[in-house]
Amino acid sequence: MIELSEQTEGLARRLAVAQSVSIEVAIRDALEARACEAGLDLNHPATARMTAKEMLALGAAISAQPLRDSRSPNEIMDDLNS
Repeated sequence: MIELSEQTEGLARRLAVAQSVSIEVAIRDALEARACEAGLDLNHPATARMTAKEMLALGAAISAQPLRDSRSPNEIMDDLNS
C-alpha cells in the first residue's frame, strides 16, 4: 500500500468529489494523464514481455532486412576491436 501525505490524500479526495468518481479512479485518471504528457505508451507497459510468437515474428522481420555489410562476423569484430 502506498502511504500518502494528508495534503495529497486531501487533494485526491477533493478531485474525486469534483469528478463524482472514487478516489482510486481520480488518482488513476490523473496519473494516466500525466503519463501521456510525459510520452509514455500506456498500451505497452514497460513490464510487458514478448510472447514466443512475437519474438519469432520479430526475428523474421529482422531476417527479411537486406544485408548491409558483406563482411564476415569475424572481420567485423576485428574492425571493432582494433
